[in-house]
Amino acid sequence: MIVLGLTGSIGMGKSTTSAMFRAEGTPVYDADAAVHRLYASEAVGPVGSMFPSVIVDGRVDRARLSEIVLKDAAALRQLESIVHPLVGHDRASFLQHCARSGVAACVLDVPLLFETGGERAVDLVVVVSASGAQQEQRVLERPGMTREKLAAILAKQTPDAQKRRRAHFVIDTGRGVDYARRQVQALLHALGA
Repeated sequence: MIVLGLTGSIGMGKSTTSAMFRAEGTPVYDADAAVHRLYASEAVGPVGSMFPSVIVDGRVDRARLSEIVLKDAAALRQLESIVHPLVGHDRASFLQHCARSGVAACVLDVPLLFETGGERAVDLVVVVSASGAQQEQRVLERPGMTREKLAAILAKQTPDAQKRRRAHFVIDTGRGVDYARRQVQALLHALGA
């Protein structure tokens, strides 16, 4: 089984590309979705112990948590020390399931793949990319997003140009959805998946 690591900076179209892999029948592990699940289950206790103000109605309030960790590198490291092991266990269960089911390939959709050293745990890295202008336009269309928030997020991410250099494959979403879909299909075909 080939394990693809799918990553890309904010606003590059990674979620859309992830959905394209799913549509082709390739199992996808979505790290963001896993964190959402964990913020309503196993992560509530440990995150609440460290950041009591972020627990609302028995779950982690992501907006409150984001306000804390985007401004405080030490708080972000504390959060990661809780969440990364939980996500790692969840991801291992996904990979075991894929291996048992005999699929040719699966995708680990991990926004911070390079930042967390996750590229060492996959066979091939696929980076989703577009122009900086397209990225900015997409992100600033999101509710509550500002240029300042975007700058803070990008400061914590590996630059797109560096991700592209380190990738085995780049999916260009700047040329439209159909073009990106054809790239995903061609990649899966080349891998025999």
